Amino acid sequence: MDHTLIPVILAGGSGTRLWPLSRQLYPKQFLPLFGEKTMLQQTVERLDGLRCGAPILICNEEHRFLAAEQLRQIGIDNATILLEPFPKNTAPAIALAAFEALKLSEESLILVLPADHLVTNIEAFHEAVKHAKSAAIDGYLATFGIVPRKPETAYGYIRRGKGIKEAVFCVDEFVEKPDEATARRYLKEGNYYWNSGMFLFKAKAYLNELVQFEPEMLDSCKKALAEGKKDLDFFRIDPEAFASCPANSIDYAVMEKTKKAVVVPLDAGWNDIGSWASLLEICDKDESGSNIKGDVVALDVKNSLIRSENRLVAVLGVENLIIVETKDAVMVVHKDRVQDIKSLVERLGKSGRNEHINHREVFRPWGSYDSLEKGPRFQVKRIIVKPGEETSLQIHYHRAEHWIVVKGTAKVTIDGKTILLTENESTFIPIGKSHAIANPGKIPLELIEVQSGSYLGEDDIVRIEDKYGREK
Repeated sequence: MDHTLIPVILAGGSGTRLWPLSRQLYPKQFLPLFGEKTMLQQTVERLDGLRCGAPILICNEEHRFLAAEQLRQIGIDNATILLEPFPKNTAPAIALAAFEALKLSEESLILVLPADHLVTNIEAFHEAVKHAKSAAIDGYLATFGIVPRKPETAYGYIRRGKGIKEAVFCVDEFVEKPDEATARRYLKEGNYYWNSGMFLFKAKAYLNELVQFEPEMLDSCKKALAEGKKDLDFFRIDPEAFASCPANSIDYAVMEKTKKAVVVPLDAGWNDIGSWASLLEICDKDESGSNIKGDVVALDVKNSLIRSENRLVAVLGVENLIIVETKDAVMVVHKDRVQDIKSLVERLGKSGRNEHINHREVFRPWGSYDSLEKGPRFQVKRIIVKPGEETSLQIHYHRAEHWIVVKGTAKVTIDGKTILLTENESTFIPIGKSHAIANPGKIPLELIEVQSGSYLGEDDIVRIEDKYGREK
């Protein structure tokens, strides 16, 4: 039988507890938090050696180009990227992937992996997948239980039952996040695991459980996929059909109800990097117990994580702090309060700010822009256009723009007329004139854009033509 193993990568999280690095439009799964590659890239690369089929990646529509570009950077050009119009939690997302996997084979197995987890012992991870695959072929729904290192209160737990085959055990109970005393008891008893949120089962076995426990969810997902449409390298789930789908996690919808749940112990250096404190725990530390990265001068600092992305950060005489600097924000929080950063982010949203949504540097499918300076009726941006890429043909009704080329060659179109600009040359785009810029060269095009006008918001863009399929 064709028991092809299909990786299903869940990349829809927001990672608010890792603000200010993680933001709504650039969440933690797309960041290089541990090592040079992003969490998504590490998730995909740890599959090397497992003989998997092409991955299915599920992400928010607003992250689609970011996800596709990061996969391209590591040589993955055959992934199916499903775009959720809005989040509905893990159970529907996995259902969509299961339907997609069945197109390959009725016996397809799916390995469900969140895109924002860290696994450092790849060999142990592969071994656990092998045991879970054996159970899945027999019709079980396998989850991976992390062998606990400490009495952790931030995770749910799985209580192990009797063994059914090598390294595979029945699930006796899923347990909610415990208090400190209960977590210590779990650790001492030795038959409890952290709930990892990773799974392996036959696609049809999961869908059969939804028939029994969540028929409305099953029907909504099936319809949303059937009525969806291909868009460039992506597949858009139909928003109208998906809107009626109940939102629920796979744990509540299926795993806590099914009689087919099994758990495979996993001791592979797993960490969900759910907070700055958990990142500090796994990072290399100096003799004072601190992890320091970037342009930082630290004196008499203990047990702290300090990260500078852009400017000098000078720190004196502190301990147990998390200090993170970006181009537009600085956060200082006690290590024991990192779980409350989510409340801080919510406060930003309620106050009408946008630092929780975007970084100052914003990435687009054609490149990026960085807002250098802004004042009444003017804004200055640094724009980078990747080789071979181009912005949409667009019109602004409230602002004019002046472009100065700093590096590379620009192919500029204004009201149907095209000119070439090289370094130190410039042009002016009056209000209401259609315009676009392309990079015909082999190196990144860099330019300075000076905007002036009565309104400078990003929603003053009327797209006429766009090669990336964005709304006009």
